[in-house]
Parts: sequence; C-alpha cells; structure tokens
Amino acid sequence: MYKPFDLTGRVALVTGGNRGIGLGMAEAMAQAGADIVIWGTNEEHNAKAKAALTALGRKVTARKVNVAEEAEVVAGMKAAVDEMGRVDTVIANAGIGGGAPSFSEMSIELWRRVHAVNEEGVFFTLREAAKHMVDRAKNGDAGGSLVGVASLAGIEGAARNEAYSATKGAVLAMVRSIAVELARYGVRANSIAPGWIATDMTRGAQHSQVFTDKVISRVPMRRWGDIEDFGGIAVYLASDASKYHTGQTFVIDGGYSVF
Repeated sequence: MYKPFDLTGRVALVTGGNRGIGLGMAEAMAQAGADIVIWGTNEEHNAKAKAALTALGRKVTARKVNVAEEAEVVAGMKAAVDEMGRVDTVIANAGIGGGAPSFSEMSIELWRRVHAVNEEGVFFTLREAAKHMVDRAKNGDAGGSLVGVASLAGIEGAARNEAYSATKGAVLAMVRSIAVELARYGVRANSIAPGWIATDMTRGAQHSQVFTDKVISRVPMRRWGDIEDFGGIAVYLASDASKYHTGQTFVIDGGYSVF
C-alpha cells in the first residue's frame, strides 16, 4: 500500500515552531504521525504549542532556544537527539523582520540583529542537524531532510527591507549548497519562500486598507496566506514522497510572484 506521507516513527524539529508558519507545519507533521521538537524564545507560546501538539497524540518536547546564540543551538540539538533518539527533519523557520524608513537610514545595529537570527540562526541550526544526520549515515542509517524557510523577499525586491531580504537570499543559496554536499549521505535540503502570509510579523499590513488594495488584490488567490497553507509542503519534505527532491525552493505565495 502506497503510504509515502506517513511520518510514523520519525522526529521533526521546527525552530520558531510555537506559532505562525512554524506551528502550522508542526501540526501537519504531527497529524501525519511525526513526533515533534519545538524551539522558541517565548516560554508561554512554547507551552501552548506543546499542549496542542501533544493533544494530537504525539510525543512533543519544547525548548527555549534563541537560534542567534550558537551555544543554545548546539545544546538544543544535542537535547533533541538525546530525548527523541534521533531527528529526521529539521525546519529552520525562526526569523524576525527588519524594516527601516529607508535604505539610507538603515542602521548597522538593525542589519546585524536581523542577520544574527535569520542567517546565522539558520546556519547554526542546519549545521548541527547535518552533523547528526551525517553521523547516522556513516553508521548505516542514511537519510534526513533539512529545510530553510526564506521569503519572497529573497527573490524579489523588498524596498526598505534590505537587511531582511539579504538574509533570505542567503538562506536560499546556503540550502542549495547544503543539498549538493550532503546528497551523498541521503540528506536532502530544500527551502520554502512564503509570500504574504497572515502572521504576527505582518499584523500591521493586515489592518491596512491601502496594503489590501494595492498588494493583496494582486495575489491571484485573492487572499492572505494562512499558516495551514504550509502543512502540506512540510509533510511532503519530511516524507519519503520527496526522497529524490533536493536543492529546490518552494514558493508558497498564492501566485503573487508570477502575476
């Protein structure tokens, strides 16, 4: 019987998995049978996410991890492997915004803060996951899926958001290189580029009629994306259905980028 999307017996770790797109992906993978590890910086949100995912009948752990801090990522990955026995899928989703009044007014402090989370945080997370997956492969247990969550801003121009877009473009390039290097170990690496999604990060724009009229009206699907719209791609990338799919960017934007 064809069951490539069955994640029973697998473990998925999602950074920034306590709300937004990260939680949407974690919920879908849990429903498909995976046990889940959540990383987030807000303990209250972590607890709520853990309760919701545990209610789906899965084993769930939640840990406070700031991905911008290398030591916390290293310790968090070790704890995940120790507690769960293994990690099969790692989704580096944690990120922050970084807009400025204009590019000429963008401070180095803002630039570095956004890069610390969105670029270095992804690097730390995927590097530590790769160590675990490569070690498993060398011991006869090849396989694994690494996912970097980027943004359309990494592909298209994002005025007054150069710091943010630079980090997301870096994630796209980083993941392609990881895919080439780790394929020999059966480890796949892909990226996801969300468009305009209704999350806390876009809350201000969601309540702007001007933004709705000028931007969301240009989305062929004629709506904001929802966190549930990322469940399918998460399950696909965590499953055997994508076992020969690596080095690609999945644009989830309701058709915005092609219209």
